Amino acid sequence: MKSYRSALAVLLTLAFLAPGAAPASARTAADPRDDQRRIEQEVAKAASILEGATDRARAAARSLAAATAGLPPAQTRAEQARGHVAAAQAAADTAARKAATARAAQAAATGRYEQAERRVAEARDRLGDLAAASFKGGNIGTLNVLIDANPTTFADRLGYVDRVLDTQHGALGRVVDARGAARDAQNAATAAREAADAAHADAQAKLAEAREAERVAEAAVAAVQALTDQRRAALGVAQQERSASLARYREARTAESRIAAEVRAWEARRRGARQTVTRMRPGARLLMPVRGWKSSNFGWRFDPYYRVWQLHSGVDIAAGGGQPIWAADDGVVIRAGWANGYGNFTCVAHGEVAGRGVTTCYAHQSRILVHRGQHVRRGQTIGRVGTTGASTGYHLHFEVRVDGAPRQPLSWLPSCLC
Repeated sequence: MKSYRSALAVLLTLAFLAPGAAPASARTAADPRDDQRRIEQEVAKAASILEGATDRARAAARSLAAATAGLPPAQTRAEQARGHVAAAQAAADTAARKAATARAAQAAATGRYEQAERRVAEARDRLGDLAAASFKGGNIGTLNVLIDANPTTFADRLGYVDRVLDTQHGALGRVVDARGAARDAQNAATAAREAADAAHADAQAKLAEAREAERVAEAAVAAVQALTDQRRAALGVAQQERSASLARYREARTAESRIAAEVRAWEARRRGARQTVTRMRPGARLLMPVRGWKSSNFGWRFDPYYRVWQLHSGVDIAAGGGQPIWAADDGVVIRAGWANGYGNFTCVAHGEVAGRGVTTCYAHQSRILVHRGQHVRRGQTIGRVGTTGASTGYHLHFEVRVDGAPRQPLSWLPSCLC
């Protein structure tokens, strides 16, 4: 047990020193379901941040996020298990001492019973001897002796007979007393044995609890060690994928710039051809393009693995695979096809607001249902939700671009996202 506690302390110390681990004072027991939800959220966040990285780097990021989020509750469980081991062992030791005391009391009571039984046997033997002697002399013989005696010897012999009778009564009393003492000693021995048996059973139960607590503690420590190893391995993979992932990030920035240039070029061609310009009213709201919930926001975000800033040029809306994607407003399709990290990608130009062109774009589709140059109506199904390109799960990446530059989509969508 001592060597086990030492190993436990060493492993817990190593785990507490792992990067990202919360201080012990900040960790409290929590519902495991809350821990699981928190881990899932951290994994989703990591996956979102590394969406443009290599597949292997994304897998490592998810593993690292799960290990980092899982360490604090695992360490808490290990601490609690260590406390249970100490408490259970102390209870087992106390129960063992009580059992030993009860066994000693049983032995003493059994000894008193055996002594009492010997006294009963001795008293019975003495009583038997007196009875035999009395039987041999006989009451009649005693009476004849008394009758034949003269007055002086009569009195002496009568005293002798009284002494004989007193001796017989004393022997009988000793037998009765010895029998009572033996009965009491037997009852005490029985009670002591029952107490000893109960104490022994309690000691065995406490010992079993201590062994189970030790097993749980060993499992908890093993979980901490496994998560620590998982973190170390994931960090190693992330470093191995650094160059390839940074190259992917550069490609994504190039692709985003290319899309912005394409949108601006289309707007310039339309103006050069003096086409009729659709005027969107200021403050106009776009239609929610898919039924789902926001899983990732628009804006700059820091990649803690490769220490670079990236612009997430749209908002991610989680939705089931194959769900319909609707045009956010009337417009014309200016792009429909594959776009590297965007996967199946569609952009629709909607007109101008205050002289600036407004375009919406839809990424990661499983299917594109429109073609370039096609006019679409607000609410028309233009594609299906998918997970193509640099995507970590079914969702729609939705962008709003003004003169080609990405803007916060939530400013254009219903506040309820419904």
